[in-house]
Amino acid sequence: MKLTKIILVVLGIAFVVIQFIQPGRNKNGQVSVTDISKVVTIPDSVQVILKNACYDCHSNNTAYPWYSYIQPVGWFLAKDISEAKEMLNFSEFGEYPARRQLNKFDVIADEVSNNGMPLPSYRLLHKNARLNKNEKVLLTNWAQHSEESLSVSN
Repeated sequence: MKLTKIILVVLGIAFVVIQFIQPGRNKNGQVSVTDISKVVTIPDSVQVILKNACYDCHSNNTAYPWYSYIQPVGWFLAKDISEAKEMLNFSEFGEYPARRQLNKFDVIADEVSNNGMPLPSYRLLHKNARLNKNEKVLLTNWAQHSEESLSVSN
């Protein structure tokens, strides 16, 4: 019993201490000149979907939930956001070469139509990111149309 008490106290102290080790925040607050909205036309209906279901992980502006300030959850979120931005960053889309932009539109259409994105874990905690059939079709059609538009212009 005494050993259990010591272990619990040590774990409690460790939990409190790690709260002071906060990861950096992915919060720019501005629309950059390389934002996807500067590269292609985005209808308002699609923009709402992107902001609700994609931008938290795939842009330079994350809206952090309350639980992100509790460690180690915040560390996991920071890692997930970093990895997501490596795959696709809407804030820096204009910096991508034309071939990569075309590929990203293809991937967006594929991931959304096959329920790969948003991730199930994200949808679980963010009901605005749960896309209905019409939203999936709208987003997929926009991505395909944008890909075609870029192909013609390049």
